[in-house]
Amino acid sequence: MSDQSLAHRAQNVTRTETVHLPPATPPVNHGKTVAGWTTTYGVLVGGVVMSVAVVFALVWLFWVGLGVAVVALVLGKVLQGMGYGQGGEHTRSRDGRPGAH
Repeated sequence: MSDQSLAHRAQNVTRTETVHLPPATPPVNHGKTVAGWTTTYGVLVGGVVMSVAVVFALVWLFWVGLGVAVVALVLGKVLQGMGYGQGGEHTRSRDGRPGAH
């Protein structure tokens, strides 16, 4: 038998947690989109260029690498806006998801 006394309940507090589920099923592509990969590779290339610039103490090359990384971020956001990102029109049609145009 379990102890339901007030002292027992005060020492062993149980809490009911509210679960907030999304209104719809999220995309199942795990971010494997044109926008995601473009951003990833662009930032990676920019980071490598910046690293090489630090090793060889080339300030101008560091700024070039930083520019490449920033352009990649902007390009990824533009591609996402064009429908090549998570849940985008082109991504849904490629994955064969319902609701694709």
